[in-house]
Amino acid sequence: MGNPATSPTIRPPDPHLRAPAIPLPPGSCDCHAHVFGPADRFPYAPTRAYTPVDTPTPMYVAQLRALGCERAVLVQPSCYGTDNTAMLDALRSGSFPFRGVAVISGHEPDEELEAMHAAGVRGIRLNLYTRGALLSLDDAQRLAARVRPFGWHLQIYASLSTLSDLDGLLDRLDRPVVIDHLGHPDVAAGPQAPGFRALLRALADGRCWVKLSGAYRLTQRHPRYPEALPFARALVAANPERLVWGSDWPHTNFAGPMPNDAELADLLCEWAPDDTVRHRILVDNPARLYDFP
Repeated sequence: MGNPATSPTIRPPDPHLRAPAIPLPPGSCDCHAHVFGPADRFPYAPTRAYTPVDTPTPMYVAQLRALGCERAVLVQPSCYGTDNTAMLDALRSGSFPFRGVAVISGHEPDEELEAMHAAGVRGIRLNLYTRGALLSLDDAQRLAARVRPFGWHLQIYASLSTLSDLDGLLDRLDRPVVIDHLGHPDVAAGPQAPGFRALLRALADGRCWVKLSGAYRLTQRHPRYPEALPFARALVAANPERLVWGSDWPHTNFAGPMPNDAELADLLCEWAPDDTVRHRILVDNPARLYDFP
């Protein structure tokens, strides 16, 4: 691939911090975000597809406090490869109640995975979407078996077209599976597309989890992203007990209008108008999935 630029190739997040129009309930959790840098302390992988702006842990904690989130989940980004050092440093910092989702090769010694678990890692991510990702769908079963002793889940970032046999995949993995970013559906195909219908069936049966996140990656109709609405509402109707919400801060590797995180939180009120359902998505479900006390 060649070495990417050493200076940032993507933009920083929206700096305007504010609370959502409707306050989040106590115990709310942002279940999808990344921290980057400082680059001189946590260097990026030479094979990365992009170079992020430094958005270290204190910057994200300020965003969380502005939103009213009291818990958060950090997801290992592709530009660090399988070097989880930056994320683990955030988990161990004690600056916020964090959990983590790591990226591993599957060849790590037990002691390394045990240390990750002690730091707060509760899952691993298989990124099949970002250019330059290190793993493939063929690795899923091997990795699921590797983390089974720790009780971790497998998080998959892929377009639904990549997951053509979702039912078979879920059977083979025998692990809780979390699907990123609404399943990254094709909005032009609509919610009736076979891939999205398969996701709805698996969700309704309790066979997977889905993150209500990344709407801005499906359409650039900023800031309401109306094309995402029917997909989000269909997921909520299918099974609100298996949904979590994430901001996807700091919105890396994205070329469209930069979203404001309070506006993204407000979208959840459109997707799940019922207060009780939103409480499940923001508080109860993350506590179960990520083993928060």
